[in-house]
Amino acid sequence: MKYVTSAGGVVFHGRRVLILKKMNGDWVLPKGKVEPKESPENAAAREVSEETGVTAQVLGYLDETGYRFRNIWSQQELIIKRVHWYAMIAMTTEIIPLEEEGFIDGRFVDVGEIDNFLRYNDEREMVRKGKAVLGLEDNIEKD
Repeated sequence: MKYVTSAGGVVFHGRRVLILKKMNGDWVLPKGKVEPKESPENAAAREVSEETGVTAQVLGYLDETGYRFRNIWSQQELIIKRVHWYAMIAMTTEIIPLEEEGFIDGRFVDVGEIDNFLRYNDEREMVRKGKAVLGLEDNIEKD
C-alpha cells in the first residue's frame, strides 16, 4: 500500500471554472502530487500552471478529499490518495492542456453547468465550496 498527497485548484474566472478533459473522456479539476518540502498550497498553484498553462492566485483552502485506486502498472499495489483543494482566481485564461499527463482539452465552464461535466462527486462538491468562498449565487447573471 502506498500513500500519496496531492493538491488541486478550483480555478474561477468570473462564474466559470477551469476543467480538463482526459484521454478517456472524463472532465476533471487540475491537481497533482505534492513534491517533497513543498506546501500543498504551492503544489496546487504549480499543478494548475503545469497542467493547464493558466496562472492562478490562491484565495484559500477548501477541504480535503480522499480515494483509493490500483496502480495501472501493477494492479496489486493499492494507492491511497489525499487531495488538498484550494479556491483560486485565474490571472491568465489561455489554456494549454498538458498532453504528457493525458489531457486533451481544457475550458472554463459556467458553475451552473459544472455538474454536467465533472465526473467525480468530490470534485463537484469542491466547486460548490469554492462558489461559497467567492460568494457566487446561482441567480447572478452569467458573464
